[in-house]
Amino acid sequence: MPELSEMFAPDAPLPETVLRGVVIYLALLAMMRVVGQRESGGLGLTDVLIVVLIAEAVSGGLGGDSDSVTDGIVLTAAILVCSVAVDAAAYRFPRFAAVVKASPRPLIRDGRLNRRLMRREFMTTEEVLSQLRLHGVHDPAQVRLAYLEPNGMISVLRRADG
Repeated sequence: MPELSEMFAPDAPLPETVLRGVVIYLALLAMMRVVGQRESGGLGLTDVLIVVLIAEAVSGGLGGDSDSVTDGIVLTAAILVCSVAVDAAAYRFPRFAAVVKASPRPLIRDGRLNRRLMRREFMTTEEVLSQLRLHGVHDPAQVRLAYLEPNGMISVLRRADG
């Protein structure tokens, strides 16, 4: 059984732990932005990042694989600060937001499928039609606009005449 003082003594220098958290967060954020919106499901990309990174950060301290709970706490704090900083910067600087935050993209316009977006997101026509049916739409011609939202969901605006 480890001594109490060993359990809270950091295994690595605190600046190194913080830097590791920041670098991993930014690298994963960039990679997930490249993957695309559809893969994130109902959560935003930053939500997924936070859950995964914090789970990994605290796993050593929880499972006893690490001698230090402090490392997990410092790493978690670094990840959360990084997340808040990215959100604050995206709020303040629209150009930065365009890089790190996904935006709604038109999937259907005036009944016509955006095949380019579908290829980019690896969406088949059958998948799009399935999502339309969930909105009570049986034919893309009934759709004025449909957007692939940042959380991966599809929002549908019907034609006034349909």
